[in-house]
Amino acid sequence: MKEERVQALKELEAYIGYRFADLGLLDNALTHRSFVNENSTSPCKDNERLEFLGDAVLELTVSDMLMKKFSDLAEGELSKLRASLVNEQPLAKLALSFRIGELLLLGKGEEATGGRTKPSLLANALESVIAAMYLDGGFDRTAAFVGRLFNPLIETGAAAAVYRDYKTTAQEICQNLFKELPRYTVISETGPDHEKRFETSLVVGERILATGTGRSKKEAEQQAAKKALEILRSHEDIPTGAAQKVDP
Repeated sequence: MKEERVQALKELEAYIGYRFADLGLLDNALTHRSFVNENSTSPCKDNERLEFLGDAVLELTVSDMLMKKFSDLAEGELSKLRASLVNEQPLAKLALSFRIGELLLLGKGEEATGGRTKPSLLANALESVIAAMYLDGGFDRTAAFVGRLFNPLIETGAAAAVYRDYKTTAQEICQNLFKELPRYTVISETGPDHEKRFETSLVVGERILATGTGRSKKEAEQQAAKKALEILRSHEDIPTGAAQKVDP
């Protein structure tokens, strides 16, 4: 491997916070099929097999993270969340943040058509890097790396999607069942400023359908909506008079 290439790969190691024992694995992860096809006498291999493995490692790791973060979600909801995270768009953005596109070994044709910025190539390359890391250092170190990448996405994106879905779905069901939209009312606020706890009720008509607690009003509302959904979806134990209007 040329010294210039070695130096470029070491710079990538610094970006991703991982040092490879076998730098050849990282080089392989960044070698596209088009380059291999145009350099048939070269001993290099393309990254397609690594991409296959990296996809599996990534899905397992993100699945484990989602299971721990959302312990009460059903399989279908977890699958939707995982699909929103492990797909071409977020993977390509992460690859760009590490400047992976600059290090791809591409054939002349792929280079000419903008291969370094193609989302599909970038996403595949990141999966290949994850596989190379797994082969080089094992699952625990790879999972730690994936965690650093995806925890922020889960906290801001997936969590928001789940909670938004709770409230949206509760609103739709209440509208269908009772011809009423739910309201959220703060029942209590306890604890010091740095450790507040809120209790909020979800009210339909003049009846409290469910209550939730959280470190913020928003979190308490989300929990109340989640509990209400468990009642509404089963059509069981819906409080009598839930559809009655509150007098102004």
